[in-house]
Amino acid sequence: MTGGGLLIAGTTSDAGKSVVTAGICRWLVRQGVDVAPFKAQNMSLNSFVTRDGAEIGRAQAMQAAAARVEPSALMNPVLLKPGGDRSSQVVLLGRPVGEMSAQGYFGRPGGARPGGREELLGTVTECLAELRRAHDVVICEGAGSPAEINLRRTDIVNMGIARAGRLPVVVVGDIDRGGVFASFFGTTALLSKEDQALIAGYLVNKFRGDVALLEPGLDMLRELTGRPALGVLPFAHGLGIDEEDGLRVSLRGAVRESVVAPPYGADVLRVAVAAVPLMSNFTDVDALAAEPGVVVRFVDRAEELADADLVVLPGTRGTVRALAWLRERGLAEAVARRAAEGRPVLGICGGYQMLGEVIDDEVESRAGTVPGLGLLPVRVRFAAEKTLARPVGTALGASAEGYEIHHGVAEVGGGEPFFTDDGGQPLDGCRSGAVWGTHWHGSLESDAFRRAFLARVAADAGRAFVPAPDTGFGALREEQLDRLGDLIEEHADTGALLRLIEEGVPPGLPFVPPGAP
Repeated sequence: MTGGGLLIAGTTSDAGKSVVTAGICRWLVRQGVDVAPFKAQNMSLNSFVTRDGAEIGRAQAMQAAAARVEPSALMNPVLLKPGGDRSSQVVLLGRPVGEMSAQGYFGRPGGARPGGREELLGTVTECLAELRRAHDVVICEGAGSPAEINLRRTDIVNMGIARAGRLPVVVVGDIDRGGVFASFFGTTALLSKEDQALIAGYLVNKFRGDVALLEPGLDMLRELTGRPALGVLPFAHGLGIDEEDGLRVSLRGAVRESVVAPPYGADVLRVAVAAVPLMSNFTDVDALAAEPGVVVRFVDRAEELADADLVVLPGTRGTVRALAWLRERGLAEAVARRAAEGRPVLGICGGYQMLGEVIDDEVESRAGTVPGLGLLPVRVRFAAEKTLARPVGTALGASAEGYEIHHGVAEVGGGEPFFTDDGGQPLDGCRSGAVWGTHWHGSLESDAFRRAFLARVAADAGRAFVPAPDTGFGALREEQLDRLGDLIEEHADTGALLRLIEEGVPPGLPFVPPGAP
């Protein structure tokens, strides 16, 4: 099976490609297969730092965990981090190479994309080939939909990489949205004959009800397209896997699911996360949401902070823009009142920078010197070079590990350090009263530190909340990844998937012309 592969495409964004890719990786590794994930090009504000200091999408880091392999830049060679509706930072092989407009990136007037389509396709193809040499199987994830025919000429992540790597393609459709049969047929019909030859079958996702009701439609779909349904995955609640795109989080609708468990102590602890523009790495609060008795919600109004025991200012790709947003909505004033009352506030990365006295930004927003919230004795200067690191330190008597992704450099002029080394020397962050700030993403996933921090928050908030002593976030994540593997093992045609991985796409699949009845 050495060098086998498969591409998981979708009829739309958020059809379930990331979940299915992770599920197949976990199912295969449980069968003793050495498997790795791959996504040629990702657009996401949720990113991760590998052990060697490369930045990749968090979804690919999650898929690597599902495959039980160490994440690497090979798994996500091109990462686009939106800075708004019209431009993105381009991260190539784990390192930022500049800002670029959509027109520039796709090779149209208005800019020149780095290296052009042929060079980028060559780069991602080489990364895929290296992964295939190193692993038995590589499960690739597409982006958006392969039927975005306006982008086919410059495509390196859907049919472009499938053609280059001769990968069979399984198309995933979200039936919960409706129209899944039309989406499967239309996706296939819009492709060229050469691209259609690689479409091997369909996978229905998020189905509620009796599968027997679907079977007539699945039979008709096979008659129309010549391609089988390779499974029907049921709707699964509370998977809790890392989200790919922070831009998809709405201000009012982003309430993440918490573990349904009673509080360990007498009280619950309420956490309000400010849903700032261009919010990044909002997965930082997943470990809080997994704690029994901790309720996490995203908010965009000042009055929603009133009953919160902890307010979190998360990371963002637009620190100055997010700061202005906080002020426009009255959230800045509400956070300042909390700080004056000794009520807990936590800033992470961009949120930490906003809590400082001054931000000097000639890199991200080019706004120059901007006053911060003034709640921490910190001055921030944006550097051209991005900090990418995987630090380890100590806080509140507990060890913690995190990762850093930021241009802002903090100069701390007082307070107490947040994280220190074993000798007590400052490593990162600042604390003043009940206001805490750090550049470290992911530190709350360290169980002992998270419990110590929540105990301090509960004490400052006057809550009889006690962190559960046996909640292990890593173990919970493993359970969730196993659930994804179970979905594939129990509801997909695993025999057909193995044949596709080992043998490639079956020859002679019929062409479906546009406009076919």
